[in-house]
Amino acid sequence: MSRIAGALRRTFGIVRNHVGTDHLGNKYYIVPEQKTWTGRLVRAKRMVVAANPTEYEYIEGSIPIEWDAWIRGRRKEPPSVEELLKNETYREQIKVKAKEVEEKELALQAKEYEEGLVATPAKTLAKGHAAATSFGKEEISEDPTSTANTFQPGSWMPGPKK
Repeated sequence: MSRIAGALRRTFGIVRNHVGTDHLGNKYYIVPEQKTWTGRLVRAKRMVVAANPTEYEYIEGSIPIEWDAWIRGRRKEPPSVEELLKNETYREQIKVKAKEVEEKELALQAKEYEEGLVATPAKTLAKGHAAATSFGKEEISEDPTSTANTFQPGSWMPGPKK
């Protein structure tokens, strides 16, 4: 059955060669340069058949970086399994090192605040834009300011219409 389907595909459709499959289940194909039954030359193409074909369920990282580079023609050869594993462990090592550096930086920053070497960041009290005439001034609001715990029905009345 597959021989008949292959013959029909070669006669009427596109021949595609399976190049590889990634760990997410996406399948990668190359369509070699070929002539159609009308004699028109079709140049070589690279394509992916997604494991999750619905467009709205696409998430970032659905195609590994190495395979994406191959699909877009940035590399000639498809990635090997060894290369994919090596790059994945490298990315994990970089994440661990970045987390360590961030923790050291936070510890150093806390120590500097503690020793008084660096002033603690000031909290901004002024609301609005510095160019506004009311910048830094306390505004009186007609909106109720009570919280749910202290709210009393009928304690606030709307102001007059302007």
